Amino acid sequence: MALTPFLRRAVTGLAAVAATLAAAVPFSTAPAGAELRDGVTFYTPRPDHGAVTQIAELTAAGRYQEAAGLRAMVRTPQAVWVTGGSPAEVTRTVNAEVRRAAGKKTVPVLVAYNIPFRDCSQYSAGGATSVAEYEAWIDAFARGIGGHEVAVILEPDGLGIIPWYTTINGTQDWCRPAEADPATAAADRFAMLRHAVDRLAALPRTSVYLDGTHSAWLGVGDAADRLVKAGVAEADGFFLNVSNYETTERQLKYGDWIAKCIHYGTAGPEWARGHFDWCASQYYPADPADFSTWGRTDAWYAENVGDVPADRLAHFVVDTSRNGQGPWTPPAGAGWPDPQTWCNPPDRGLGVRPTTATGDPLADAFLWVKTPGQSDGQCDRGTGTGLDPARGGTADPAAGAWFDEQALELVRYANPPLR
Repeated sequence: MALTPFLRRAVTGLAAVAATLAAAVPFSTAPAGAELRDGVTFYTPRPDHGAVTQIAELTAAGRYQEAAGLRAMVRTPQAVWVTGGSPAEVTRTVNAEVRRAAGKKTVPVLVAYNIPFRDCSQYSAGGATSVAEYEAWIDAFARGIGGHEVAVILEPDGLGIIPWYTTINGTQDWCRPAEADPATAAADRFAMLRHAVDRLAALPRTSVYLDGTHSAWLGVGDAADRLVKAGVAEADGFFLNVSNYETTERQLKYGDWIAKCIHYGTAGPEWARGHFDWCASQYYPADPADFSTWGRTDAWYAENVGDVPADRLAHFVVDTSRNGQGPWTPPAGAGWPDPQTWCNPPDRGLGVRPTTATGDPLADAFLWVKTPGQSDGQCDRGTGTGLDPARGGTADPAAGAWFDEQALELVRYANPPLR
C-alpha cells in the first residue's frame, strides 16, 4: 500500500518521557520526504558476477532448468547495497544507479550500510570510523540521489545491534566493542541515524525506512522505543526482516503492532507517553512459538490504541527475498553451541515478489532487500571450526560473496514458485 507520512505531536512536560527519550529529537509535524507510490515498478540492478558465472556453468553443463531458475531470480527487482567508499565515490555510485533506474522508468531500492561498528564488527564488519565521517558519507549518498525517485533502507541492524546500549528494560545489550566509547557510543548511533533521516527525508522524491528488526528479535516496545529515538517521526517508516527468513504473515502483525505502539507512546493518553515498555508484543500476551495466540496481542492494541487512521501511524516494508519457507529449525540433537538460524540456513526459498500490493494499509511494500544468492557469512554454528555442520562440514563463503548451493536452494524452494 502507498505510504502516507505520519504525524507526531511533541512530547513535553513529563519527566518519565524525557528520561525514556533522552536521545531523541523533538517530534516534528513536517511530513517525510516522499511517499512510496502504489503500483511502482522496482528497479532490477545488474546481477552479481557470481550469479552470471554460475548461470554460464550450469548452461555449459546442460542444466538448463536450473540456469533458467537462477536467471529468473536475478531478473527480479532487488535492492542495491552501498557499503562504503569516499564521499566522491558514493555520490558517483548512487547517482549511476538512480540514473540507470530512471532510464528504465523504475524505482530503485538503495541500502545505506556504512554506520560505524556495523554488525558489531562480526560477519559484516566495516563502516565509517567516526560520526563526522559517517555524516559526510550520508550527505554524499543524498547528493547522489538528488531529485530522483528512490526508496532507502537505512542501516540494516542499525537499531537491532547498538554498541554499548542499555535497553528499554534496563539491561545492557551484548554488543560492547572495545574500540567504542561506552559513554557515547549509543547516543552517537542515534545521532547519526537522525542526521541520515533528516538529510534523506529532505529530498523531494526519496522515502526512507529505519531498522525495525523482525518478529523473532526485538520485542515490540523495544523496537518502537529505538525507532522513536532514531527519528522515525521524520522518516517514512521502518523495515522488517532484512537478511532474515521470518514469515511475511508474522511480519505484518509485528509491523502493525510496532506502528501502534509508537502511537501509544507518543500520541496516546498522557499517562502512556514514553511507556513503550507497556506495549503488548509477540512475547506477551502472545506466545512467540504459537501463532494462534497472537490474537491476544491484537486484542490489547484494539483496547488500548483503537482504530487509528493509517495516515497517523508509521508504515513499514518487509524483506521477502528469502522467506518463502519461513525460518529454519536445526535438526533435533544437533548439539551445536549456537545454531545461528539466521546464517545460511539450508533449504530456504525465495518469497513473494516485490510489490506495493501488500493487503495491509501500513505495509508499503514487499521488497527483495537482501540479494538472494549472497552468503550471510562463514557460519560454523558456534563450533569454532570455520566449517558449517549444517551443510556437510564445508566452509560457507564470506558475507556478501555468492553462494552457489544456497542460490539453487532459493530457486528450488521458492514460494510462490518462480515462473
